[in-house]
Amino acid sequence: MPPTSPSSSVQAAREQVAARLREARLDAGLTKREVAARCGWSEAKSGRIENARTAPSDQDIRAWCRACSADGLAPDLIAANRQAGQMYVQWRRLQRTGLRQLQQSSVPLYERTQHFRVYCSNVVPGFLQTPGYATALLRSIAAFRGLPDDVDQAVAARLDRSQIIRQRGRRFAILIEESVLRHQLGDAGVMAGQLGLLLSAMDLPAVSLGVVPFAAVRSMWPIETFTVFDDERVHCEPLSASVKITAPDEVAQYVRAFGAFHQQAVYGADARALIVQAIEALR
Repeated sequence: MPPTSPSSSVQAAREQVAARLREARLDAGLTKREVAARCGWSEAKSGRIENARTAPSDQDIRAWCRACSADGLAPDLIAANRQAGQMYVQWRRLQRTGLRQLQQSSVPLYERTQHFRVYCSNVVPGFLQTPGYATALLRSIAAFRGLPDDVDQAVAARLDRSQIIRQRGRRFAILIEESVLRHQLGDAGVMAGQLGLLLSAMDLPAVSLGVVPFAAVRSMWPIETFTVFDDERVHCEPLSASVKITAPDEVAQYVRAFGAFHQQAVYGADARALIVQAIEALR
């Protein structure tokens, strides 16, 4: 089963921080009311923090630890709390200065990753996008979110980042739904070029490209686009936010989901046939 919510890792991480704060309070022999009094806030706030309904600030954590005579816990708890806050970041925050910086910010992660598992249910993955397709996609994103127009620079950065797919020492397992072949971004010429590139990519030695056909008997339903990096972290892309998952049990669920999609996909000649049919449908 895939995760029930793309932001579930965030809540789990926040609950861990809250549990550690509760343990500090219990170890100090204090009630929530006593912690609140020592911190100078309401008992209700202590309850919200301890039940992970309110994310504490750095100052809140320091005050709580000080109240519990556990100042030494504060640095680790602040770091854990910040990490939880970074797991789920709204796109409007990530893209507020445009799209180019977002492309470049992921380069270090790409460069240290050896094994990529990519599942795309809506668009061609960035690794395999042509300039025309990337331009059409990023321009639609910029327009939808009202972003500064740096699409040309963002496309150049994305294409530069994508060169990693031709570097030695890496493996790319890529699965796309057949619907991706039919969703038209750009005009027919742009789509024909994009689909042609998918055919060429199938010959790259580091790439395994599969297509989940419309006719597949589903044991796994289509879910949000996601990428697994070395089985250690997952990035998934719902409409409103970027979700980064590092909890091992949740990463394992995405790896398991990828395995199910892999079983449903077709490869080689059968995958080529689906791509060619999509090209012919453009005429």
